[in-house]
Amino acid sequence: MRLRFFPRSLLGQMLLAVAAALLVAQAFSAALLYRASEQRRQIGVANGLAFQLVSEPRFDYREAGPNLPPPSHTPSPTPPAEGRKPPIPVPPEAREEQERPRRWQRLRVEHTLISPLRPGETRDTNRENLLREILAGQGIEPAELVVTNRAVSDDPYVKQRLRDTEKWRGRPDWVDRGLIVAGLLRKGEKEWTVARVPHPAPEPGAVGGIIAQTMIIYVMLVGGLALLLRRITRPLAALTRRMEQFARTRETDGQLEPAGPEDTRRLIEAHNEMEGRIAALLDEKDVMLGAIGHDLKTPLAALRVRIESVEDPVERDRMARTIEDITRTLDDILSLARVGRPSDRPENTDLAALTASVVEEFEDMGEDVAFGEGARLPALIRATWLRRALRNLVANALRYGGGKARVSLRREGDMAVLRVDDDGPGIPDHELGAMLEPFRRGEASRSRETGGAGLGLTLARAIAEQHGGSLRIANRHHADGTVAGLTAEIRVSIG
Repeated sequence: MRLRFFPRSLLGQMLLAVAAALLVAQAFSAALLYRASEQRRQIGVANGLAFQLVSEPRFDYREAGPNLPPPSHTPSPTPPAEGRKPPIPVPPEAREEQERPRRWQRLRVEHTLISPLRPGETRDTNRENLLREILAGQGIEPAELVVTNRAVSDDPYVKQRLRDTEKWRGRPDWVDRGLIVAGLLRKGEKEWTVARVPHPAPEPGAVGGIIAQTMIIYVMLVGGLALLLRRITRPLAALTRRMEQFARTRETDGQLEPAGPEDTRRLIEAHNEMEGRIAALLDEKDVMLGAIGHDLKTPLAALRVRIESVEDPVERDRMARTIEDITRTLDDILSLARVGRPSDRPENTDLAALTASVVEEFEDMGEDVAFGEGARLPALIRATWLRRALRNLVANALRYGGGKARVSLRREGDMAVLRVDDDGPGIPDHELGAMLEPFRRGEASRSRETGGAGLGLTLARAIAEQHGGSLRIANRHHADGTVAGLTAEIRVSIG
């Protein structure tokens, strides 16, 4: 099912495709940028923890107050043991944190005889592996290494340090983010070295930067592409209107001047040439049909006069019916050939009055034709042609539908529906489509009383299509599934 808001024009579909592709690309780009940002933050945290665990510096917690004095007891850094590598240099991420304004609370690295992993806490294996790699790069192979995440309220050490600070001002933002706690137990030692850092805060403006970047790209790329596509689609839209006009009028006046890109210009030139050839063929066809009509109808008229001298009335009537049959078939053939290029112009006509006049013609001939009067329904049509199409349907209903026909007229949206019902045996479903083709009939006889030439439905369909509509035939059924008759509908546009 077609989406309701899916654009139908080439311009709209191209812009939608580009916008969707750009959105997907920007989503991948944003995901990659976010992943890289998270990796930088995690590496910064791991480097900060490694720096504290190895060199045991003081660690700064933000937002503790602008004039907070250092703790009363600040032991000097522990010198490196014999054979141990010197402390790792301060990584750029940790240096950036240390160079921020000194509005932080100072906490020392904790030393404890028990593991920092409290009951109920889970180990952060990803950060453990990353921290282990950094320590291995410094030649340190821990006997045990533990990393976990903990809320500030669950850390007695941090809570005690906060309570011991008398000049604490305000609530630091890292309290809500929680802590990352790392414990290192070196080989040959019994004391754990425990470091803490707050969870890294999101980088400010990252999402806003991606959105701003996306909007700029959208404006530049989609806007530029829209201008380019309009240059391509404007000549195509004009060519479409020209083709619709030529289909209605078959006139070569008003052909388009080639415009747009080279491919579009060549398309317009080829279409103009095709229009010229089609118009020439139609002119030749009209000339040929006129000659055929003149050359055939003249001898038929002469034969019609000559048969009056035949003395046998039965034979004379048979010959007259044969000549009349040939004349009507010829008229149908010529009409079918001319229907695509009518000479008369459409006129505003009341379809109810037109239908009533056709029904009256058959009633005057003593035929059983009924018409349920409908409301006035004006339409711009070629009345002569539509009247002929309706006559063909009524005639078929009388001939094959048990001698009765019911005609109705109604409106459906911007279409008028002329319907003819009969009570005949109908047509097998697999033959309904074939009955609209030329020279196809429901029975094999070509006599006017039974079969005819098989052009009535074909001509009616061509006339309906000439008026922007269609012809539909279908069987009607009783409640028990048996065929109740045939329905033929001519739909013409009145919009």
